Amino acid sequence: MAKHVKALVVGGGAVGTSIAYHLAKAGWSDVVLLERDELTSGSTWHAAGLLPLFNMSYATSHIHDYSVKFYKTLEEETGLDAGFFVVGNLRMAQTQERMDEYELYASTAETVGVPYEWMTPAQIKDRWPLVHTDDLKGAIFHPTDGYINPADVTMAMAKGARQRGVEILRKRQVDSYEWAGDHWIVKGRIMGEKGGNLIGTEEEFEIHAEHVVTATGNHAQRTAQLLGIKMPAIPVEHQFIVTEPDPALVEYRKSHEQHPVLRDADAKWYVREERGGWILGPYEEGAPARFEHGVPDSFRADLFPLDLDRIEEEYMSMIHRIPSSETVGLKDDYNGPICYTPDGNPLVGPAPGLRNMWLAEGFSFGITAAGGTGYYLAQMMVEGEAEIDMASLDPKRYGQDWMTTEYGARKNEEAYSHVYILHHPDEEREACRPLRTAPAYDRQKALGAQFGVVNGFERPNYYGPVDAPEDFDHASRSFRRGGWWQYARDEADAVRTTAGLIDASAFAKHLVKGPGAAAFLDWFTTNRLPKVGRINLTYALTDAGTTRTEYTIIREAEDRFMLISSGGLHAYDEDFLMKAVEDKEPEFGRIEVEDWTTRQGVFALAGPKARDILKELIVDADPETALSNKRFPWLSMRKIELKMCPVNAVRVAYTGELGWELHHPIEMQNYLWDRLMEAGEKHGMKLVGARAQNWLRQEKSYRAFGTELGRDATPLEAGLDRFVDLDKEFHGKAAMIDTGIRSKCVTLLIDGPEDADPWGREALYDGDTRVGRLTSGGYAVAFGKSIGMGYVQPDKAEVGTRLKVKMQNRLWDAEIVEDSPHDPTNARIRQDG
Repeated sequence: MAKHVKALVVGGGAVGTSIAYHLAKAGWSDVVLLERDELTSGSTWHAAGLLPLFNMSYATSHIHDYSVKFYKTLEEETGLDAGFFVVGNLRMAQTQERMDEYELYASTAETVGVPYEWMTPAQIKDRWPLVHTDDLKGAIFHPTDGYINPADVTMAMAKGARQRGVEILRKRQVDSYEWAGDHWIVKGRIMGEKGGNLIGTEEEFEIHAEHVVTATGNHAQRTAQLLGIKMPAIPVEHQFIVTEPDPALVEYRKSHEQHPVLRDADAKWYVREERGGWILGPYEEGAPARFEHGVPDSFRADLFPLDLDRIEEEYMSMIHRIPSSETVGLKDDYNGPICYTPDGNPLVGPAPGLRNMWLAEGFSFGITAAGGTGYYLAQMMVEGEAEIDMASLDPKRYGQDWMTTEYGARKNEEAYSHVYILHHPDEEREACRPLRTAPAYDRQKALGAQFGVVNGFERPNYYGPVDAPEDFDHASRSFRRGGWWQYARDEADAVRTTAGLIDASAFAKHLVKGPGAAAFLDWFTTNRLPKVGRINLTYALTDAGTTRTEYTIIREAEDRFMLISSGGLHAYDEDFLMKAVEDKEPEFGRIEVEDWTTRQGVFALAGPKARDILKELIVDADPETALSNKRFPWLSMRKIELKMCPVNAVRVAYTGELGWELHHPIEMQNYLWDRLMEAGEKHGMKLVGARAQNWLRQEKSYRAFGTELGRDATPLEAGLDRFVDLDKEFHGKAAMIDTGIRSKCVTLLIDGPEDADPWGREALYDGDTRVGRLTSGGYAVAFGKSIGMGYVQPDKAEVGTRLKVKMQNRLWDAEIVEDSPHDPTNARIRQDG
């Protein structure tokens, strides 16, 4: 007889046991966990058990912080020692640029509440004399983390889960998932052993579950195949070695507590104490991806052969940093699979295209993340939303239609080798590029375009010199102002003074049409729907009333709408839209959705000369008036012809200047590009990249999805009241109102350092009190100083309030200014001609 449960967790490592524990703690009494072998028999068993709080992701920092605090409570609750050694974590820097990285991270840590200390080389040497410090610039020290025994903490969470009613079943391998309309039917085999291998027996099981969570670790590719989806969670080899006891360390321990975990990021390794010796864990170049198509049945708690040649450089650098380790022999070695994703962050959230199927896969730092993942994922499942924005970890941040196994494997190898590479905010990694390119890519590249990646698409970040001197480094990046900064500044200035042309083709574009389309979109979004030929900005909400997606809606006919949303979250938005359509179509009538993302390109032309440039190209009975306010008003759409190219022209500009978005057939993109370049030359038009555009939109206080807009704030908290029609009913309205105003979005002008601007990760202070954080940052050409946007306590949000921004380990003056500090009346956008 089949078993019926509220939630089924598949995977018995640290992540799976944490999820089961937290679901039960959140109130779900009927939870079952399945493990194909033994608890911890996956990558958990050979993990080094480190708990680094250091992370550049706001969401992941919260997850790690929760884990560290949670693990300290397990022994009191369960009676089992989780094996947590709070020895601290010393992250050393050999260069000033590494210290710049730590300073940026430290401001992010402050927004989460993670404690840290700064240390000089002399202080390091005085406190830990075994460390060679002559070539160090300094370090950041986390006193509250350390390392933990992975098996012990997993067993403690498993016991805590059982105490709360969770049933844990071992030797259960899932072989199929079937959606039955309102629940999942999960079937599989009970596993046995033969000759040391794990094999399926003839005894089968069947479980019916309202919700399923997969936390299958290295088996993620098999899980993806069973679910019929793609996900780039593929293991990479990770080696670490354990030395014999170091006599110097043994002597040190006679009068000292345990040595802290050491991280020499510039040497690409961590080292921690282990039974009088050392564990060295390098993150070297050349570590290969494994199990791209699934883990062999014969692979259990197994390891790969060690490749010492591959880690020789890191091993020698350990000897340099800890000279006493030079004469110590090797005791053990490990080379096991650790799952990765292309950006190194896990996949946590709803599975694409599936109902009540939740993924918790791709954990490269699974022990650190397990506790917090269980906590926040349980919030999403039980309450409908987590208290932090989890969009940056959503499994759909990598698209389904173009994602391949080869891409995932190669990008994961890159992510592994970049664990200790400087994490510049303006970083653009090179593996698997170029992959997705618009037709104009080659033309843009020939004109100096330096590209970034959005959803796999190459998009110009800025345009550098075509005939650059031999020593010019297009890849020059910094935690301050990188080599690209002056070019972006010139581009931003051109949009304000003449005109700029921006490639916005990466926008996600979905056509929604049919008899039920208008009623559906009226319910789905917060703003009133535009009239035919007009556009508006609007938001779709989560069940919790926070911002799920931002849309520009273009109404092409009574029952035909084009929805434009973030290019970086195409699959994320599409999945949400399609599931909502499926739910509401019986109520509203037939609704069709078509993905036009790769069918249409988009060029944005903006600046005081934008109209003059288009006049050179438009085919119209009266070209002089065709683009006037009377015939083509602001926030309207018209079908026009630019020479031989048909264009859906939309009078809107994300830069805050007179401008149009030119939506065109992708196969005519090069033709249109050439005509715009010809017409723009005599009007001083400049090619403009995404970085300048990001600065310009902040001068207009335009909120961006993924920074100011997300699932941890409502549109009202974001200050977007004018795009919320409270006279109608829409999804999430009641929850939005009930949430109230917990914080408010503001724009600040900043008197910062001469060589740096904020990145949107910095803490905001009123005196010595932290009152908020930046979510965006950059440079304002209109004001000649730094600019930022972020959230502060409601009582600190008044225009004129003076605050401080934490940058480079210093507090800099900042002032809250009115929304849209550049052209607050929108006179430049509305200018006639």
